[in-house]
Parts: sequence; structure tokens; C-alpha cells
Amino acid sequence: MKLSLIVPAYNEAENIVDVLKTIEKTLDMDHEVVVVNDHSSDATAELVGKLSAEYGNIRLVENADDKGFANALKTGFRNSYADIVIPVMGDLCDDLSTIPKMLEKIKEGYDVACGSRYISGGARLGGPRVKGILSRFSGASLHYLFGIPLSDMPNSFKMYRRKVIESVDIKAKSFEISMEILLKAHFAGFKIAEVPTVWKERTKGKSSFKVLKLLPGYLKLYAWAIFKKFGG
Repeated sequence: MKLSLIVPAYNEAENIVDVLKTIEKTLDMDHEVVVVNDHSSDATAELVGKLSAEYGNIRLVENADDKGFANALKTGFRNSYADIVIPVMGDLCDDLSTIPKMLEKIKEGYDVACGSRYISGGARLGGPRVKGILSRFSGASLHYLFGIPLSDMPNSFKMYRRKVIESVDIKAKSFEISMEILLKAHFAGFKIAEVPTVWKERTKGKSSFKVLKLLPGYLKLYAWAIFKKFGG
């Protein structure tokens, strides 16, 4: 079962080589890596180009749409070929050893397998405290309100069958895309599972995640889900 790993990269010159080499060292399975250069102004594209010449399964594509995490992911989805897709962050925060556990859930018949920092065996190491509180709250509240079998809704580290991605009309403009796909997949009847994962705050480079700036997008999704569930 082949995987497409989508790596959105905005000014990740300090991390991208380590990320790609770690992927190749860690994954003992058939896979391709699609790195989406999201309008970087540093050497990200050049570094990926050199590695793609070394590793035949690494490809660089450009986000031709407006800059942003959601558009970068959508570009990666469109330019990948495997039946199973998984976004991987370009800053080494995701624990790649979780991927085989996710794949086992897919093989069991689930449509989405999510990495969760908030179940037994998972952890969130570092990062802004407010961001951690909000991500934990959103997962718990959506679980109890809508019965979604997931404790870590905002985490982008999720594995999807391609049919899930193709069935969702994605409206998100930024990091809320991961929550949007899961909510719409849930209401469409897709089977969702989660496995523990350990997330670590980046040690190099600068994050583009800004809680207050992104909050309206998440609140809009809450409103959509409430209407979908209770609006008739």
C-alpha cells in the first residue's frame, strides 16, 4: 500500500533537509514525498531540488495559489498519486514512527487515522501554553458535542484515504483545514480512528501559526458543525 507524504514548506531551509532525510531513514514502505514550496523566500526550494536528485521518490512542487498552509496542502493533494495521503510538517515536529500505526488502522478498514497527542501514549512537548489548551479543548468539545471519536482535532498529522480528500469541499484558508476535513469526513460517514503520537515544538526556524489570527476560522467551523448537527 503506497503512501503520499505531503510536506508544506514555507521558509524551512533550516529544517527541510533533516525532515526529508529522516523520512527516508524511518519509513520502510513504498512511498513518495511531495514537498510543496509555499512561496518561500529562503533556500527551501534549492535544497529540496538537490535532494530530489538524490532520492527518486522526492518531488518539489510550487504552490501557485495564494500563500498559506491550506493552499499548500491542497496543492500537495492534487500533485500526489497514492491512494493513502498524509501531511507531514516541515519542521520535524511530527513523530514519523507513528505512521506505521496509522497505516495499520487504514488496513483495518478505517478511512482516516489521526495522530493524537492527548490519549495514553501521546504527548505534546513544548510550544505556547495557550495553543495547547485551545487544541485540547477543541478536540474534547467536538468529541462530546458530535460524538467524533477523536481527542486531537486540530493536529494536522492525519492519514487519509484519497476518497476522503476528494469528497470534501475544502473552504479553509489556513491551519484550520485539518479540522475542516475531519468534521466533514465525520458527517459524511467515514470511519475515523486515532493512535497516540508525540509532538515536539520546532527547535529551528519560525512558526507561522498565530492563535488569535486563526481563531475566527476555527470558530466558523464550530458554527458549521453545530448547524449541521442541530439545524435540521
